[in-house]
Amino acid sequence: MFVTFYSCTNSATAPSPKASSPTSSKPLVPALPDSPDSSDSAPDDIGRILKKAKTFRVLTRLLKSTEIMSNINSQLMTAKSGGLTIFAPDDNAFAQLKAGFLNSLNQGQKIELLQFHILPQYVSSSNFDSLSNPVQTVAGEDPTKLPLNVMAYGNSVNISTGVVNATIDGLVYSDTNLAIYRVNKVLLPLDFFVKSKAPAPAPVEAESPIADKKSSAEDQENQDKSAALSLLSIQGTALMSIAVGFVVVAMI
Repeated sequence: MFVTFYSCTNSATAPSPKASSPTSSKPLVPALPDSPDSSDSAPDDIGRILKKAKTFRVLTRLLKSTEIMSNINSQLMTAKSGGLTIFAPDDNAFAQLKAGFLNSLNQGQKIELLQFHILPQYVSSSNFDSLSNPVQTVAGEDPTKLPLNVMAYGNSVNISTGVVNATIDGLVYSDTNLAIYRVNKVLLPLDFFVKSKAPAPAPVEAESPIADKKSSAEDQENQDKSAALSLLSIQGTALMSIAVGFVVVAMI
């Protein structure tokens, strides 16, 4: 179940930057006032980072229950290049979900939901305008089921999933290998809301005209035989009655 996370993070290729959009040196996402400093946070423990940020209790609980948190920490300790970027919905973002939504998800869907918030590459706060859409996440790269588009306009960075439009409203944590950004909505993958089409019913094979004619001929033949048998029965009965009559007359 967790092999998917490792295979995606290790084999994913970072989207190629747009040639017409040079990287800006100005941060597009401001650091949050209460974000932990990289010097006093362990880069290999996102649980500690999110705890210091104080507003990610629901996300932390989900990351722990799905064991994705331990997978991320292992990835950060062993990865020598590439890094990770995490879009972190805060508790207010989870509160906007329909009541009972999280409880309606099975374990596999919860894992996919969390992986959809993780990019298998490090994206600095000044580099969002260099991403090519759709952006690949750890959840997969199918643009029809898991589209994630990032748009940078001035000092604003917006994310669209085909279901929700969210905004990155602050930098939670950043070092050379990990970036965590707070988003104001839970990024819901389109895959959760697209119903698979039911298979079309198998076509009924039409009978050939020759088979119809043959069947009709057989039915007519059977009807003729039945009529002939009925006629013979009637004629036999009549002849028997005449014969009996002659015998009676003779006896008289």
